[in-house]
Amino acid sequence: MSNTQKTVAFHTLGCKVNQYDTQAMKEKFVEAGYETRPFGDVVDVNVIVTCIVTAVGEQKSRQALHKVRREQPDSHLIAAGCLAQKDADKLKDLGARVILGSQHREQVVDLLYQALDNDTQIAAVEDVRAIPYEELNISHQEGKTRAVMKIQEGCDRFCAYCIIPHVRGGIRSRLPEAIHREAQRLVDAGYQEIVLTGIHLTSYGKDLDGVKLMDAIKAAAVPGLPRLRLGSLEPVIATQDFVDELAKIPAICPQFHLSMQSGSDTVLKRMRRRYTSDEYLQAARRLQEAFPGCALTTDVLVGFPGETEEEFLETLAFCETVGFAKMHIFPFSRRAGTAADRMPGQLDRKTKMARAKVMAVLDERMNTAFLTSMVGSTQPVLFETEDEEGLSQGNTPNAMTVKVQGGVPHTIHQVHVTGLENGLLTGVLLDKNGD
Repeated sequence: MSNTQKTVAFHTLGCKVNQYDTQAMKEKFVEAGYETRPFGDVVDVNVIVTCIVTAVGEQKSRQALHKVRREQPDSHLIAAGCLAQKDADKLKDLGARVILGSQHREQVVDLLYQALDNDTQIAAVEDVRAIPYEELNISHQEGKTRAVMKIQEGCDRFCAYCIIPHVRGGIRSRLPEAIHREAQRLVDAGYQEIVLTGIHLTSYGKDLDGVKLMDAIKAAAVPGLPRLRLGSLEPVIATQDFVDELAKIPAICPQFHLSMQSGSDTVLKRMRRRYTSDEYLQAARRLQEAFPGCALTTDVLVGFPGETEEEFLETLAFCETVGFAKMHIFPFSRRAGTAADRMPGQLDRKTKMARAKVMAVLDERMNTAFLTSMVGSTQPVLFETEDEEGLSQGNTPNAMTVKVQGGVPHTIHQVHVTGLENGLLTGVLLDKNGD
């Protein structure tokens, strides 16, 4: 490459784990003297971090890769993430210089230089069944307010519909002391909120002797951190002891994403989920009792193979019983290599989309009810943005968005919530300088 300023652009699809991996690789490029540019700009290097959780995610990943090859044939393409792990040979044929699966992201720049020096392609993809946790580190993130921290990799659940264990491998956990060090670095850099994330957060510590998720949470709750948020959890983690310990940590945000998928026991069993609807409800109630006003969010998968109208209605009723603040709704997407792909009773797209639409109506109604319940309360709001008219937008501890006049980005202000407008809470700033 020439001595002029080298440039790199990133495009990230999928989950928060991918966001973290992106940031870690971005920092490696910056250390090597690269300037980051928005995706779509003509750059020396394009890095696409791919996703294959759903057919749509995989399609978007492939489209992004083809877009770079078509529009910037002279740019060096790096493919990373789950699609790269699954289809390394095909991405080589596409012309990717470097292909990274679920390992070697720390060496991304070195691997690129090696490929260029030897005028070759490198597929740094290993068997995910026998790889250790890759210690990545970040010192900042672009948002400057909230930082995502990955503490765990892999999953050994093998739910019937999910391809992720095949491309992310088994459970690998980050050591608590490494979590503590990175959390402290982020707080020292001015971050107000840290979100702990992983491929299967509930399994954290299974590969470490005597270490559990609570140890990781306590390690991340460093002095000076106002907010600590947890990523997606399985309901089985929310025992009474776990919830009681969680409630003793002042920084914990009262918003919990409890993965559900279905409220029908027969569907849960076919999905190979390891809990019943009653066990799920008990976990939800423990959190609601320990954290009054907490927001429970979840994932709902509609149209699973064999799902009857009665089973769908069971799920619909169960969601209303729990009382979610927000639901992420997905029509079932067939993934080759999963048990669900081979199951009889595959539903047509029209039925799946119709059920998703019915579920979305309930979601909107429950979300409105939850937001309305917050009107009249006073909330500490962490502001993130401010528009040209002086309207600031931020989030409450339970992750509801508030818009007011005069909030300062990257600081926490007390706000009296006065109303609800277009799905956003509105209010009045009670303190001008923040906490």
